[in-house]
Amino acid sequence: MSAPALRPGTAEDHTALLDLWLRSVRATHTFLTEADIRALHPLVRDHALPALELWALEEDGRLIGWMGLDGAKLEALFIDPDHAGKGHGRRLVGHARALKGPLTLDVNEQNPRAVAFYRRLGFRVTGRSDLDGQGRPFPLLHMAEGEYA
Repeated sequence: MSAPALRPGTAEDHTALLDLWLRSVRATHTFLTEADIRALHPLVRDHALPALELWALEEDGRLIGWMGLDGAKLEALFIDPDHAGKGHGRRLVGHARALKGPLTLDVNEQNPRAVAFYRRLGFRVTGRSDLDGQGRPFPLLHMAEGEYA
C-alpha cells in the first residue's frame, strides 16, 4: 500500500476536516467535556479552518489527517484515531518544517501524549499559559524548535 497523499486542504474539505477534528479530539482530549467540545466546534469551523493554511492526508479518497499553519506556527494537527501511531503526524510536521523552517506551537498540557509526541520530534517547552486561547482553564505549553527554542 502506498503512503497517503499529502495535499493542500481546500474549502471543499472543511466538512471532512471538521469531522476528523471531532473524532480526534474525542479520542485524545480526555480533559474536555462534551460541552467543551461543542463550544469549540463552531470556533474550529468558522474561524480556524478558513484562516489557516491547511494540509491534508488522504488515503483511498478519505481524509485521515490534517494540519493547519499560521506562518511558522503549527496551529492544528489532527489524525483520525484509526490511523494514529502510524507516522502520519510526524510526516505532517516534517512537511511543515520543509515549508516554513523551525516551528512553534501551543499544546494542551493536559494532553500528555501530544506533549510527548512533540518532545520526540525535538520541540522544547519555551513557556506556559494557565488559560487556553479562549480564556478557559486548560493550560497551554508553548513549544518551539530550532532558532525559536
